[in-house]
Amino acid sequence: MAIKEQLLELSHKAILQPLLSQIQLPISEYSFANLYLFRKEHNYSVISGDIVAVRGITYDGTSYIMPVKPMDFEYAEKLTQLLISGSCLFPIADDWLHFFTEKGLGYYYNDGDSDYVYTKEKLATYPGKKLHGKRNLLYQFTAKYSATVLPLTSERINDALYVLDEWKKESGTSADVSACSEACMLLDELNLCGSIYYVDDKPAAFIIGEAITVDMFAIHFAKAITSYKGIYQYLYNHCANALPANYKFFNFEQDLGVEALRFAKRSYQPDMIVTKYRVSYP
Repeated sequence: MAIKEQLLELSHKAILQPLLSQIQLPISEYSFANLYLFRKEHNYSVISGDIVAVRGITYDGTSYIMPVKPMDFEYAEKLTQLLISGSCLFPIADDWLHFFTEKGLGYYYNDGDSDYVYTKEKLATYPGKKLHGKRNLLYQFTAKYSATVLPLTSERINDALYVLDEWKKESGTSADVSACSEACMLLDELNLCGSIYYVDDKPAAFIIGEAITVDMFAIHFAKAITSYKGIYQYLYNHCANALPANYKFFNFEQDLGVEALRFAKRSYQPDMIVTKYRVSYP
């Protein structure tokens, strides 16, 4: 195959976004914004020519080739030709596995790669005994604080960055801070949307995401100052109630195998765990 390869840049949006938008799978990686914002962490490069794909490195250090358009046997064949020793195709949906198993390739998955998906109705109501704690925290927040929610636009970016800095201090981690900061600065360029939450007129939280299918909204970043007890429960609840009716699901992305993230995401009782397979030669 005749191909060329370049490090992923913002200009690649013109090539990748129209293809990625056709995939319509509940997998958070199939988003140009996601690719661009985490390009450094995954060392993403764009392959073009006889085939278009993305090359990257997983969080656990495995080299992989990522599809960027709907799968068929011709595209699957070209993708496998890009594999080198020790590499894999990722993330591969369950519905796509037969394109590769029929060619003798094997597959496996890591739990930390899987996306957490919740129904919009669940976050809008926190129903049942298992979510009683979330519902109680929401009530505590609304009883104690007066919140104002506004679109996250350019004139409010500094307020969002203030929240991000406070979140960094509280959490003691800089994980995804650079990507989140860049998302705030490039909302329009990356077709992201967000809201910022003020408590007693002070910036307290923000949320940034995008539609990844016609009925699923992915939350890329949700940051809050946790001294406002119940603010995350309010944030998710408000977002679920505010989104247009065509959105039925929220994707909270993966936990990366981080136990604290896993506990937090499972505490909201996911309705679906989306497994992302790695496909490789035996």
